[in-house]
Amino acid sequence: MRSSVQAGQFQFHLIIQSKGQIARTTALLLLKMIKIKIADFVVEIDNKYDFIEKMSKDYASDDTSVDIFVPITDEDMQKERGLCEGDFPDGYIEAICAYRKIAEAIIDHDAFLMHSAVIEMDGRAYAFLARSGTGKSTHISLWRELFGDKVTVVNGDKPICRFVDGELYAYGTPWCGKEGWNKNTRAPLKALCYVERGTENSIAKISPADSSFRIMRQILVPNDASLASKTLDMIDRMLTKIPSYVLKCNISHKAAELAYDAMKE
Repeated sequence: MRSSVQAGQFQFHLIIQSKGQIARTTALLLLKMIKIKIADFVVEIDNKYDFIEKMSKDYASDDTSVDIFVPITDEDMQKERGLCEGDFPDGYIEAICAYRKIAEAIIDHDAFLMHSAVIEMDGRAYAFLARSGTGKSTHISLWRELFGDKVTVVNGDKPICRFVDGELYAYGTPWCGKEGWNKNTRAPLKALCYVERGTENSIAKISPADSSFRIMRQILVPNDASLASKTLDMIDRMLTKIPSYVLKCNISHKAAELAYDAMKE
């Protein structure tokens, strides 16, 4: 006799002998939920593909509690694929869906996603922001070459920023750009630095008002009015608290040295 029983994320097929003894049990895994911990949130993802699990192995969590649950539907997948330029595998699309939902869910918990590259040095985090292709990764590489092991790349592309007891921290996440630079850590944010290409190296501190015009291109602001308002409030708090700079630079080590000397004070 064959019996099919659904329980949570599994569907079990049982073949049972006439005497009632179970002869063989096989479990067909339909949805493989994983649990990770990012930005001190325990996140459970109702995923179908193993892409997310592989990329987030350093963030795996065995916590019994869950702060954020992320379901991913076929409709979510279709919508996300329509936003992507290029033909990407389903696992990759699913990962984007998951992070978009995480980014919206954390807003109610004083956290937001910021498109930037964040490094940590001397216990402080520095966020570098620029249009794609400007050279954030190149500049980060200069810091690593110049300062060596003193520098840790927290996240190379999409860190989470979260206010904790009045302090703003930058967190590593496995969603980190094509270089794969990330670490499961956090550091208090010391400065924001907008990177621009230049033939000569120079850096200047800018006002929160000037920074606000620049930063909005780097923040994921939801369509939901309430979440958008909360996001903008957090950005205002960040710009009031954290100094901002504009760095015009070439690809010399002098550019990294100049930036660090200006922002560490």
